Amino acid sequence: MKVPKYIERIDRWKEEFNFHIPIKIRFSETDMFGHVNNVSAFIYFEEARIEYLKSLDLFKDLQAPKAVPVVSDLQCDYLRPIYFQNDLKLYVKTVDVGQSSFDMHYLGINEKDEICLTGRGRMVYVDTVSGKPVKLSEDMKNKLLSS
Repeated sequence: MKVPKYIERIDRWKEEFNFHIPIKIRFSETDMFGHVNNVSAFIYFEEARIEYLKSLDLFKDLQAPKAVPVVSDLQCDYLRPIYFQNDLKLYVKTVDVGQSSFDMHYLGINEKDEICLTGRGRMVYVDTVSGKPVKLSEDMKNKLLSS
C-alpha cells in the first residue's frame, strides 16, 4: 500500500486516533460500478469532523456565531474500494494547531480492519462578518491538542 506523504509511520499514525463514528454505506453513495463514489468520502469526513468538534465542545452557538470553522483545504487518498452496505469506521484527529487554524487527519477502516481511506485538511476559524481569520483561544487550542 502506498502511504500518503502526510503520514510518516502508518502504524504509529493509526494508533494515535481516538475518535471515530460509524458509517453505513448507502446505495445512493455508490457509482455505476458498485463502489463508493469519490465525492462521498468528503461527506464522511465532514460528518466525522462535526461530531469530533462537537465532542470537544467546539461546534456550538450556531444561531449567531461570531466565528466559524471553515475548511481551507481537504484531500483524500483512496486505498481500497468501499461498497454498498459496507460498515466503515471513520476516525478523525487533530495533528497541528496554529494561531487561527488547525490540521485534521482522517482514517477510514472497513470490517476487515483494512485501511480504505486516508485524508487530511486544514480548518480556519473565520469571523462571520469580516471573513478574516480569528485567533483560536487558548481553551480551543488545549481542547484540540488534548484530543
